[in-house]
Amino acid sequence: MIFKGRVWLLLREGKLIDDIDTDMIFHNKYLAITDIAEMGQYTFDNLEGYKDFAKKAQPGDIVITGQNFGSGSSRQHAVDCFVALKTVCVAAQSFGAIYKRNAINSGFPILTIKQIDLSKVKSGDIVEMDSEAGTIKKDSSDIGKLEPLSTVQKDILKAGNVFEYAKTL
Repeated sequence: MIFKGRVWLLLREGKLIDDIDTDMIFHNKYLAITDIAEMGQYTFDNLEGYKDFAKKAQPGDIVITGQNFGSGSSRQHAVDCFVALKTVCVAAQSFGAIYKRNAINSGFPILTIKQIDLSKVKSGDIVEMDSEAGTIKKDSSDIGKLEPLSTVQKDILKAGNVFEYAKTL
């Protein structure tokens, strides 16, 4: 599967930000919102330096961040807010276990980064992530590597979500 879009590098002091928890992604004060279409406007509203993300994000964007993205409490809103913004995918060096499962079950693409050369990419660049080849490219040049998607993750993504996937079993 190929994911292509304008990249958002979530950086602090030149490094990808680690440990962005679900409260930073989608603050608990907005949990009463149940309409997915409304959730996007609050994405990263509690992440210092990125509180204006939702105003600047565009459909087709890709978010790249560090380790342990989505740690903390189980909060489906922290996945659905990216769906509302029409984000192509989130790529991180690792994901919190519950966030990872929620994203996969929802059919939202999350990609695990093995390596990325931050000197070759900046926010706003167009990148292409190929989950089959395990590559991250900018202008046809390799700038990083991805972990392969599991077979079941690919099948759920192709089906649309875990419920649609279950109908195929």
